[in-house]
Order: sequence, then structure tokens, then C-alpha cells
Amino acid sequence: MSQRPDLRQRRAVLEHEWSRWVPRLSVAGARPGGSAALRHEVTESWARSLSSVDPGRDSAPVTDGGPVHQRWTSSPLYRPVSDLAGELRSIAEDAGFVTAVTDESGTILWTCGGPTMRRRAERVNFAPGGRWDEQAMGTNALSLALRTGRPSSVFSAEHLVSALHGWVCYCAPVHGPDGRVLGVLDLSTTWDRSHPLAMSTVRTLVSTIEARLTTEQPRSGQVRLTCLGTEQAALDGRPLPLRPRQVEILTLLALEPGGFSPERLRAALYGDRPVTASTFKAEISHLRRALGGGISPRRYALTIPVSCDAADVLRALEQGDTDTALRLYGGPLLPRSEAPGVEEWRTRLEVAVREAVLASTRPEHALRYGERAPYDAEIHEHALHLLGPDDTRRAIARGRLITARRD
Repeated sequence: MSQRPDLRQRRAVLEHEWSRWVPRLSVAGARPGGSAALRHEVTESWARSLSSVDPGRDSAPVTDGGPVHQRWTSSPLYRPVSDLAGELRSIAEDAGFVTAVTDESGTILWTCGGPTMRRRAERVNFAPGGRWDEQAMGTNALSLALRTGRPSSVFSAEHLVSALHGWVCYCAPVHGPDGRVLGVLDLSTTWDRSHPLAMSTVRTLVSTIEARLTTEQPRSGQVRLTCLGTEQAALDGRPLPLRPRQVEILTLLALEPGGFSPERLRAALYGDRPVTASTFKAEISHLRRALGGGISPRRYALTIPVSCDAADVLRALEQGDTDTALRLYGGPLLPRSEAPGVEEWRTRLEVAVREAVLASTRPEHALRYGERAPYDAEIHEHALHLLGPDDTRRAIARGRLITARRD
């Protein structure tokens, strides 16, 4: 059996690969400063990575967990990063960078940047759901920062994967108040845009995020929104004094964690009605104060956890749990609301629950839903179809069907 080459042999191979790239990068040298030697930490990372990563791969693998939106909104980094989202976008767009935030495993949860750089980044799956840990994507700044717990940069051909040789990445780990690494903040761009201030910018941003994490640690408030068949909001079990319009806003934000642009949220609330910008902003401001600042500026999104019965129903349906969805479905979404966005979500929820019932092979689902839909003949027919000939519940379903057809 042949033995794997030792570290000295691997280093020689890597130095050779590196030297092939140096003339193509810049007149001054491969890395800013003119050094063409591979750093020890890079060599070590390459040696570890070669057993699991093909240097010729074209993009990062997708996480096994599927879409990461839910992981992002429940991440401890969600609120502090959302609060800084405007600043992060400005930095990325002005300097031609892509900004990314990962979780502690190296999976990207959130990115921002100009359209050109984001398209380039997406080609290598430097996007939400992409895995950038060392085992998945080899030597890169994110994997080094996670492994060492220190700020890191990787320039051009220092990356193990050749598809990344046109990039330079600067990042730093984000530590929680207890010292645990929660993820990484990264600024990446093409190697020819490398900038000596990029790393200090990353450090400053991470320090700001960590300070916000420390400030938020003593906060407890748990917001519960009940919007199916009724409209109630509570903070730590105590009613929140919200006007109907503010409950509508809270409901829309809870159902769309990705948030709204001001124009889209205004249209979802008022449609074509002539409502002044000051009236709209006043409603947002009142809700933000009631939530202790839990709405991000510019792009409106929740920055605090809000449990919502409508969101719980959708989650149950996505998991194929019709029983839980029916138990939680208390009726139409905000039944008194005429806001276009709420009406749209009301219809989507009603259709989703009804279709799940019609797809179910359990007669109790059709019977339970039939209590809230007395005039839905198809539901009652479905119940009768599922009930056995000797099931006493057939009388209930038959009576509902007769009533529905008569009316």
C-alpha cells in the first residue's frame, strides 16, 4: 500500500503551484507587500484540505440542512447584523465587495453587495446555503478564521480551490458574550481590488456586532402574536398596546422574515389609498418603540424573535404535519383587516390548509376543518369518502353536506 506524502512533500507541491500563479497576479508580487512565499498556516490548511477537497471543484457545496432562512432568523447574529445591514451594504457596494455572515459551522447565512459582485460570488456559491468550512471548501479565509478563532485573510492562489484564485477575502470570527464563536463576518472581492484597510474595517464591524450582542444579552422580552381568527400581541405575557394597523405590520413582518422595502410595505398596508409618508412612518415608529427597537431601518424586518401562530401553521404544513396545522389554525388571518398584503396572506393560508386537508387520508382532518367551513361541500364529501360505512361520524359529515348543498 502506498503511503500518503508527508507534509514536506506536500509543501513542495503547493509551493510549485503557488509559484505558477505569482507572475499572473501583480508586478509587486502575489500578496500585497510582494511576498511570494506560502504562509505556514496556509500550507497546513492545504495539507489538511487535500484529503477531502478537489482543488478543481467549481463551487462550494450546499448545506445538507436545505434553505437557511430559518437558521438565519433564529441566529444570535441576526439582530445585530440586521441593525448594521445598511452600513454593511454601503461598504460592500461602494468598495466593490461582497459581505457575508456565516454560522459557527461555516455555512453562509446572509450576504449583501452590488449586483455585479454578487453574481460573481454566486458562481462559486458564495451565497446563503454555501458551505465554506475547511472540509467542504479547503483553504479560505472563513475556514481559517473559524479554525483559529482569529481574523484571517486569504489572497488569490493561497486558496486551495483554483476557482477562487481570482478572489481575496478578509474576515474575522464573531464571539458571543461567553467567548463562543458564533460565526464569521467576511468581506470578499477580486484580488485586484485588495485594500489595506479592508481587514481593519472587518475588525471594526465585528467589534460593533460583539458589543451589540453583549448589550442584548440581558434583554428578555418574548413577543407572541396571535393573528388567526383574532388579533392579539403580547410581550412576556402582557398585552402590547398596538393599534390595528400596527398589528397588521407586525403580522406581515412575522410572515416575511426577509423584510420589506418601505414602498412594498406601504403598498401591502394601504394599496392605492392616498396615505402620507409621515402617517406610514409614524405607524412604523410606534411599533418599533413597542418592540424595544425590534425593527431594522431602511429595509423593514424584525430583529427580535416573534412567535406567530400563522407562521407556526405554515411551518407545520411545510413539514407535512397537517394535524398540528389544523390544531393551530384558529380561523382567517386578521379577519377584520382590509390591508391588501394581509388579504393576500389570508387567502394563501386558507388555501394551503384546505389543500392539506383534501390531500390527507385521515377523516378527522376533514371533520375538524369542516367545523370552520360549514358551506364547503367538497370538504364534507371528502370526509364521507374517508369514513367507513359503520363509522357513526358519517352522520355529522352527511348533515354538513346536505346543509352546504341546500345553501
